Parts: sequence; C-alpha cells; structure tokens
Amino acid sequence: MSTGSKQAEQSAAPGLTFEDRVVVITGAGNGIGRAYAHEFARRGARVVVNDLGGSVDGEGSDSSAADAVVEEITRANGHAIANHQSVVEGEKIIAAALAEWGRVDVLINNAGIAYPTAFAEMTAERWQTMLDVHIHGSYACTQAVWPHMCERGYGRLLFTSSPFGLYAAANFAHYSAAKAAMLGLSKALALEGAEHGVQANALAPFSASRMTGFDNAQQADSPFGPRYLAQLAVWLCHADTAENGGVFEVGGGYVHRVRNALSRGLHLPDDEHTAENIAVGAAVLEDFSEPVYPALGESWTIGKDVFGENWREHFAVLEDAE
Repeated sequence: MSTGSKQAEQSAAPGLTFEDRVVVITGAGNGIGRAYAHEFARRGARVVVNDLGGSVDGEGSDSSAADAVVEEITRANGHAIANHQSVVEGEKIIAAALAEWGRVDVLINNAGIAYPTAFAEMTAERWQTMLDVHIHGSYACTQAVWPHMCERGYGRLLFTSSPFGLYAAANFAHYSAAKAAMLGLSKALALEGAEHGVQANALAPFSASRMTGFDNAQQADSPFGPRYLAQLAVWLCHADTAENGGVFEVGGGYVHRVRNALSRGLHLPDDEHTAENIAVGAAVLEDFSEPVYPALGESWTIGKDVFGENWREHFAVLEDAE
C-alpha cells in the first residue's frame, strides 16, 4: 500500500473514535470551536454546536453561525444539533443535549470574547463582561453537566485558557485574569471529579481564529490553524486517555505540557527574615537548576517546608474538606 493510500485510510478511519458519545462544544460556530465540532463529528460523536453568534467583543447575536456548522456536519453524514444560548445560561445548553440524546459525555468550554483595554481605561462593565463569558459561562455549563456526569460515573471536561492566561499581556488584564481562572477551575474539578470518573484538563491555544482576525478559509490554510488544537482536544477527551488535571499549550503542530515550578528556596528563619536579607539573597530565587514541580492538588509546599510531613496537623480546614 502506498504512503498516500495509508494516509487516506487513516483519515477515513480514525483510531480514537467517539461513536455513541455526546459532545457539547460552546462557541462552536466559528474558529477553534468549529474545528472541534467537525473533528469530533468526523470521529462519530453526536455534537451540540453551541454559539450565541455575537461579535468578538461580545455584542449582539446571530443564529446563523451555529446553524451553518450543523449543516456542514450533517451534509458530511455526521450528527449535530445547533444551540443558540449564551453560555451564562449553561443549564439550557446541557438541557438541549439531554433532550436530544439523553446524555453528555464531553463538555468543551470554548466560548470566549476578546477586546483590548488598557487598565487605566478599564470600566466595571468591560471587566465584568469579560469575566461573565469566560468564567461564569464555563462555570454555568460545567455546573449543569456535573451531576449528570458524576451520576453516570463518566465525563470529560476541557477548559480553554490562553497564553495570555499563562503569561499575561499588556492591555488585556481582564482577558488574562479570566483565562488564568480557567487553570484553577479545571485543576480543582480534576481533583473533585476523579472519584466519579470525571476528568478535567485545560489547554492554552495559539491559533488562527476569528478572534485573531482570520476567516474560516484563512484558518484552514494557516500553518497555525485550529485543526491542530482539535487533535489535542480529541486525545484529552477520549475514554482511553487517563490524563487529568493537565495544562497544555498547543498550536502549529506543537504541544507543550505546562507545569508550575519552584526555584531554589531562600530560607531565612526567625530574626534573619528581614526585607534586607531577602534583598541580599534574591538571586537564589532565580535558580531553577533543580526545580520542584508540585503535583496536582499539592497546595501545601510551604506547609511541608515549615512543619515537615506532619503539616496536616496544623491545617484543620484541609482535613475538614476531605
């Protein structure tokens, strides 16, 4: 068999399939979400294509975006329905999936908006609008599907952060804050969902999209088009993937795992712990030659430094939470 024939066969019959799985994708009318919808449908999933159809800066609505993607999928013999709710009404989006197919296996929180605003010019309205879509929208959809997934003992959640959420960007304090919140939310749910068979991960896309000024044709031709993101999403959301609580930066054919790292510690006990001594020893804090990578849920790194392995005895609130 020729190389070309092998590639065609692999494309026609993907190995990671989603037959009988129901996948809800928010913001799926354009860009990255649209690529997700097509790829999951190609792999056999029943897809809820959610999109309010608003502008990149969060204004207005238009049902044609979601409808067009559903038409494209059904024309290719896939299964999809459109949903035009705002993500802040997440319960209605999940209800639509349950009414149509009786289950939800995967939720991809992808919907988002973006607009630059210098912090000196930030208004309460511009700040809140950004957080409503990204944080409250992801919360509302996930909160609605959570009891369903936990009861069934299975679920895959994917949250969308951003390089701006990982590293920040000037004039995007609101967007950076919202995208950073996705990291904490996904990790916390990874911890809470593990005993119920519910896994949560986050990705930070670097991609041509409607937000970055590319139309669908340009995205398809771009060397950093959303097709690359769709493949990572498929892997993270598949039943055979054990990944839980991970953060990945992805784009243009590259995938990186992102982890928090601790530098060499500067220990100044008792009277030695002064601002002046911190200033003198600050160079130590730049030493990452032997970094420490705290594991998922390991929020007691300093507690262990101070109290050793018996640190839990000093933190009753953590004992009560378990």
